[in-house]
Amino acid sequence: MKKITIIGGGPGGLYFSILTKKAMPNCQIDVYERNKPDDSFGFGVVFSDETLGEFLMRDTRSYELIRSEFAYWDDIIIARDGQTVNSSGNGFCGCSRKTLLKLLHQRCREEGVNLHFEQNVDDLSQFADSDIIVACDGIGSAIRTQYKEEFGTKIKMMKNRFVWMGSTKPLDAFTYFFRTTPFGTIVAHSYQYEEGMSTWIFECSEETYQKLGFEVTNETDTIQKIAEIFKEELDGHPLISNKSHWRQFPHVTNEKWFHNNIVLVGDAKATAHYSIGSGTKLAMDSAIGLSDAVIANPNNVQAAFEQYDKTRRNTVEMIQYAALVSLDWFENMDRHMQHPFYQFAFGCMTRSKKVTFENLQIRDKSFTDKVLKEFKDNRNSNVNQNDKTSLQPTTHNPQPTTYNLQPTTHNLQPTTHNPQPISPAFTTFKLRDLELSNRIVMAPMGQYSAENGLVNNWHLVHYGSRATGGVGLILTEMTAVSPNGRITLGCTGIYNENQVIEWKKITDFIHQNTSTKIGIQLGHSGRKGAIKKPWEGQNEPIVKAWELLSASPIPFHSKMAMPKEMTLEDMDQITAEFVQATKNAEQAGFDMIELQGHHGFLLASFLSPLTNTRTDEFGGSIENRIKFPLRVFTEMRKVFPQQKPMSIRISASDWAENGISEEDVIDIANAFKSAGADIINVSTGNTVANQKPQMGRMWQTPFSDLVRNTVHIPTITAGFIQDIDQINTIILNGRADLVALGRPLLADANFVRNAQAYENVQTDEIPLQYKMGSSHLYPLKTAERKQVESMKKALKPKSNKK
Repeated sequence: MKKITIIGGGPGGLYFSILTKKAMPNCQIDVYERNKPDDSFGFGVVFSDETLGEFLMRDTRSYELIRSEFAYWDDIIIARDGQTVNSSGNGFCGCSRKTLLKLLHQRCREEGVNLHFEQNVDDLSQFADSDIIVACDGIGSAIRTQYKEEFGTKIKMMKNRFVWMGSTKPLDAFTYFFRTTPFGTIVAHSYQYEEGMSTWIFECSEETYQKLGFEVTNETDTIQKIAEIFKEELDGHPLISNKSHWRQFPHVTNEKWFHNNIVLVGDAKATAHYSIGSGTKLAMDSAIGLSDAVIANPNNVQAAFEQYDKTRRNTVEMIQYAALVSLDWFENMDRHMQHPFYQFAFGCMTRSKKVTFENLQIRDKSFTDKVLKEFKDNRNSNVNQNDKTSLQPTTHNPQPTTYNLQPTTHNLQPTTHNPQPISPAFTTFKLRDLELSNRIVMAPMGQYSAENGLVNNWHLVHYGSRATGGVGLILTEMTAVSPNGRITLGCTGIYNENQVIEWKKITDFIHQNTSTKIGIQLGHSGRKGAIKKPWEGQNEPIVKAWELLSASPIPFHSKMAMPKEMTLEDMDQITAEFVQATKNAEQAGFDMIELQGHHGFLLASFLSPLTNTRTDEFGGSIENRIKFPLRVFTEMRKVFPQQKPMSIRISASDWAENGISEEDVIDIANAFKSAGADIINVSTGNTVANQKPQMGRMWQTPFSDLVRNTVHIPTITAGFIQDIDQINTIILNGRADLVALGRPLLADANFVRNAQAYENVQTDEIPLQYKMGSSHLYPLKTAERKQVESMKKALKPKSNKK
């Protein structure tokens, strides 16, 4: 490899040049930058201690130069309308972007990289003799745009507006300043990057932006208004602009990172929202990856590009996913502002789901102690017991009335009280007269082991072992209200007397031997029925299939039969079946009923516009689409004892274009709440076969958050939740009230007992026959926890704070 051309002189392109030139001194490397050497847009950049450690390993000289110019801090401060709390142990550093570029320019010259400034490249033909052309010309990359089809470029503009400014205000920590205005919330992401200078990124919703009358390029007006809103935080220091125009963040992805001899790096390749401080890190990490690949394959450009993609894509996508989750939290900060202060602060710290309760507890126990004390003090204060549970909306309400906001006088100091630690997952929760001993739920999971709808010894052991294992609530697998309502021939039913008798054996065992409560999920398969058991074939119809019903004649899968569009007579019949099943469930001794309104089954097929194309009174608007499912629920509620709670499980996203909307979900949740639902089990997807879910740890919790904190009704969440730390994190940050586990409980019937021991939660609910095991389990889990915490502490990078 003899010649490499870099288009764009940002940190990623410069760092790639340094590393590659060091390893391949005979290779000619030229960097072409459209701006002058001293031009820089934006103010500061942020790196974690971990990233600095990577710089140290790669190029000590760059590391030493950069390190000498960084401002360091270990604390993150959350401030909201005069209240503040510190969370320490977070190693970060900031540097002027202009200074960083200057230092990288110096290193490039030292290594022999050729720098060309004020060179606006729009024609690549002049570089026909280059072995590699590295396109790192920013978010609006002209090269990427020229080959957008080849790269498979997708750019999505995110909802919030932001503006990037500077100030002379000194800051001791990375600080999030949240301010309530009569027009909505504005947040300042702020940090000091060098002595006498700090970065301030102001962000708000589009609605707030419009109501405050901001203009994209009117910097004078923007400064005047923001300086007034944040005058207490700025403390007399001015705001400084540098082409500080209001923007929306572009989420950039590319299916391919290279085309012929052109390869993408930095924001041209992928963007990560500034709320996780990873934009420059992502660019420089990619520069490292590309350099490694080029050095390893000096005579094979395509092999180098393929290695670059293979080794870095997963990391980049993980960072982008975390950034999107973090961004989502800020796009909905008006919703989060209603939370008590420490819960709000904890939610902000754990928003990307990479940081959990245990992480923060290891970093700064005083912070998590405040969060736990507030949770303990307030966990019942926002619950109104009026025959059912309902969450009250607003606990934080500063009531601003004019644009000229006055400094807040209620400056609460962090408490010094040191309460006894509690585990949120092991606090009680009440729905009507039903009290759960803990917040862990066994999710509905099909066992496909019934015969003619009858449960048997398998089900007794399956449910009984999870009850003796300590779950607070069991929700049974979907139980059909009729033979034709089954998904498979192995599905359970509750439509005849024998089935009621067999179910009662299970509920009696659970009630007589444990404190666990058990609810039954009643449902009808609809267009997803009459298929083989999963291990016999995915979505394959059985030989003697029954007639399928649905909102509209749309099959779930090409292999499956066309369902019949339901008539009014069909609706009457199905409603009667659900009502009878409800009576049977009460006779069988169930503590609760959950109605199946999710995953594209019969009732769910009415709710989604992808499966309901009717033109009568049951199609079209969400008000029409909800009529039949709501009728079923209402009739069930009438015959189920009033002291017992009912739930509805919904799909809050179809993960498909033109699917159910956020507004639809809110309307659905409000309607069922008004009809008597006590809690909503929020799931997503499985409505259509061509779905594209964005999966990851705790991936469905934002949808539960939406329903819980907009409709103000308790929720159950699920989705790749794997340990007690994640459960505690979800409950503490207010995203759900109960957490349902599926696969973890399939793998370990004693998940809850192990978690109790890990959390050192003492309980008298362990069956006497198993009590002796505690003397073994608790010391074992205590030792395991100490080992885990020691590993986390050891893996945490050492702070470079000077």
